[in-house]
Amino acid sequence: MVLTGQRSHNFVVLLLLPVSVALSLSLFAQPQREAGDTDSLQKAVQNPVASLISFPVQNNSNFGIGTNNRTQNVLNLQPVIPVGISENWNLIIRWITPVIWQPAPTTKDGGVFGFGDMNPTFFFSPAKPRHLVWGVGPAFVLPSATNQQILGQGKLSIGPSVVALAQPGHWTIGALVNNVWSVAGPSKRPDVNQMTLQYFINYNLNEGWYLTVSPIITANWNATTGNQWVVPVGGGVGRVFRLGFQPLNASVAFFGNAARPANSSPWGMRLQIAFLFPKKS
Repeated sequence: MVLTGQRSHNFVVLLLLPVSVALSLSLFAQPQREAGDTDSLQKAVQNPVASLISFPVQNNSNFGIGTNNRTQNVLNLQPVIPVGISENWNLIIRWITPVIWQPAPTTKDGGVFGFGDMNPTFFFSPAKPRHLVWGVGPAFVLPSATNQQILGQGKLSIGPSVVALAQPGHWTIGALVNNVWSVAGPSKRPDVNQMTLQYFINYNLNEGWYLTVSPIITANWNATTGNQWVVPVGGGVGRVFRLGFQPLNASVAFFGNAARPANSSPWGMRLQIAFLFPKKS
């Protein structure tokens, strides 16, 4: 979908408004009634392979693109669903569907809006981990973009994904990494060989608040020298709280890109609201 002017601005506002409202409400909402409940939910939401159903909605705004300082928005819908496949093993399904506003970099107006390529990952993880929590499984990039020339890669890509973390005391420290290679798709489209690495360091505070550092580092191994890496540096704050009966996790973070391709965004903002569905005891 090609958009211009006020229509593109309206789409950006619609993407940002729900997350911004939830973050504002979290300042006035009551935390979990029991401290133990808050602590366990904080640890669970910071664990990518926890036995917790969640539905994060994450908006990434990337500012200052091109000579006209355009802003790209990527709204990720990323449900996480754990499935017990045996007494000792869980299958964790993480399915990311991006909704993208891609501005035209060479003009002050116009761009393309639509779905990007979906990114499902399937982690096999021990059901009863000890000090080290881990998971391993396949990651996929599906050529599902509504505009394959601008919003997608046009290739089916597959590769391994690994996550590992520890949660001593108030801390959660870990990393998630995958690398995918294209295995099918039009020969006229470039081959895919890319890595995604997200390390995360969280410190949990009182009343559901926490500090977070969780940048997403990417490497396009097929790009030219100097244009392979995107390395954000930064962090933010979040809170686990309730609105009525519904547990939520809201956060905001800012990042500056220490390394980036030419004419790409120098800095960005991440807003996230996650709907949590803990198991009933």
